[in-house]
Amino acid sequence: MVPKVESGWGRGLVPTESTSLFVPGTRPPYPWAVPAQFTILGSGSGGNCAYLEVGETRLLIDAGFSARQIRERLASIGRAPEGLTGILVTHEHGDHIQGLGTLCSKTGVRIFANRFTREAIQEAFPGVGFSFSVFETGSTFSVGDVEVDAFSVPHDAMDPVGFLLRTSAGNIGFLTDLGHATRLILERVRPANVLVLESNHDVKLLQDDTRRPWSLKQRILSRHGHLSNDAAAAVAEELAADHLRQIYLGHLSRDCNRPELARKTVGARLTSIGATHVRLGDTSQDAPCATVHLEAGIPQIR
Repeated sequence: MVPKVESGWGRGLVPTESTSLFVPGTRPPYPWAVPAQFTILGSGSGGNCAYLEVGETRLLIDAGFSARQIRERLASIGRAPEGLTGILVTHEHGDHIQGLGTLCSKTGVRIFANRFTREAIQEAFPGVGFSFSVFETGSTFSVGDVEVDAFSVPHDAMDPVGFLLRTSAGNIGFLTDLGHATRLILERVRPANVLVLESNHDVKLLQDDTRRPWSLKQRILSRHGHLSNDAAAAVAEELAADHLRQIYLGHLSRDCNRPELARKTVGARLTSIGATHVRLGDTSQDAPCATVHLEAGIPQIR
């Protein structure tokens, strides 16, 4: 369904066979290739934000740090909030929208969100004059040189979504907050060449944690909570086709996970099926990752 786009921004698209870029049996939707640059500015239980640049299109995916932190992290890659085309928002939890109020009031940057997420953002930041483009969950729409597939994910938010971002250089998938991966979710994100995949917790570390009440542990472990390392490994195994080249393990719990544990669990599963072509990357909520340059579906870190 074509999204509702307010104030003329974006362009609704009808999915065609050409939209599964670099997947066998499909063809790129663009007659020319525009290289993409992708940087995870930070990811973890305390904040999530990423940056994608394709030609003149510059997007944030979520804004879960303070506006000051986002500005500083963008500056570290030579960019500034004033140059943003828009911000794609997965859902309304604070670790994904913390910086929106200040960032948008100072720059006027447009937010792309579904209706329920828009309403939750407005409630969280009363008095801020946001500029929204509203999409329907399950739709495909465009922002400049990027086509965005937005699909529903099971999480304890109003209307949470994952994204597949299609560019002429390749596809980037976002699965950062979900309790389990349905068959539909796997199919929606399957064309990804680069995947940001939640690997939130180690089950034993979470169960042994003395600071979290049992009710919170149950929420995290539920089918509308967060993916464990083992669950992330199962998703990685399912999606490890030839065109998937890079997986970033994201949204790690600071207390109930360790990067080496997540990497070991997911890496062992990929090794067991011979998927040695898939690189694993760590993320941190304390510092940006190295920028990935994506061309012809091949990610390179320079």
